[in-house]
Amino acid sequence: MSQVTSEQVMRTLEGVRDPELGGNVVELGMITDVVLDGGDVEIGLALTIAECPLRNQIETDTRRRVASMPGVENVTIRTTAMTKRQRAELMSVARRHARENAEPTQVSSTTRVIAIASGKGGVGKSSLAVNIAAGLADRGFAVGLLDADIWGFSIPRMIGARGRLEADAGSSLIQPVEATGVKVVSTGLIIESEDTALMWRGLMLSKALEQFLKQVEWGDLDYLILDMPPGTGDVQMALTRMLPQAEMIVVTTPQSAAQRVAIRVADMARRSHMPVVGVIENMSGDVFGHGGGQQLADELGVPLLASIPLDQAVVEGGDQGHPVVLRTAGEAATALQEALDKVIAVVPPADMETCTGRIAKLIADLEDGAA
Repeated sequence: MSQVTSEQVMRTLEGVRDPELGGNVVELGMITDVVLDGGDVEIGLALTIAECPLRNQIETDTRRRVASMPGVENVTIRTTAMTKRQRAELMSVARRHARENAEPTQVSSTTRVIAIASGKGGVGKSSLAVNIAAGLADRGFAVGLLDADIWGFSIPRMIGARGRLEADAGSSLIQPVEATGVKVVSTGLIIESEDTALMWRGLMLSKALEQFLKQVEWGDLDYLILDMPPGTGDVQMALTRMLPQAEMIVVTTPQSAAQRVAIRVADMARRSHMPVVGVIENMSGDVFGHGGGQQLADELGVPLLASIPLDQAVVEGGDQGHPVVLRTAGEAATALQEALDKVIAVVPPADMETCTGRIAKLIADLEDGAA
């Protein structure tokens, strides 16, 4: 395995965004240096203030992205506070960034974006996307679910979303359809019947995804879950360009054949500087066996988030539009709840208290003390 370079590390760090300023940590001048020693990487990270409440998120995102790079064994973050001059330069870059990006997506920079992906179809990826979204919403998070599987849309039926996507008369933005507390967007909600075949070429797929990100009124979300199409095609490449903060969970069945295909989508993600944060083994049990998910996770160097048993209740829940994660009992429901705990741990919601707000509080405290 070839040794990682400083240039590769900096390129990967372009996917780490400051949720308040909207830019990535490289262009904002927050990376002071990168020191390499074989597989050990030390990164100098300068924050606006040492007490920044977003510090943990930025450090975690930095560590996770660099640790996902082939050849990296250990990552150390050396965090310091910016000087007054550095802060002034950062704000100048942030203002220029805002001007140059006058047409951002409707997805807030504080929204954690999780792409649920697989190398092949038929592994239960859409079912897991629905259950993760519904489970997060049930725990009180604001959640959106984007059916990025443009051709093979199945999300509306699985989550019980009914109606059609329509634009708001005032804002002209498309309004998501809400189901089980989740904001849902899918091509299945714009066609006349779910039996209709969408015969779109690659460019149209990318344009559809762009419209769903730029012209949908998502609002303030904690999480946006993406049900990705299987494989490594146009939609996946468009996603990495439009949502650089996205992170991936790879879904596989226990079979070796499924693992070898799943590893390709992980390779695509890493080549696009999208971190893979975990693996979920689906359909675990006597029919398909056990342990394949753990083997894939070990090979990728990421945690196994869950092994979901093969359970008829999952199938029934998908057919009826009642996600099984919302049930109070059952093997699959229990495994999915445990998966949610781990998903929240590896991709925690953004701390909504901003660094600017913390600075204002510090100034106010100083003024009160002087009085």
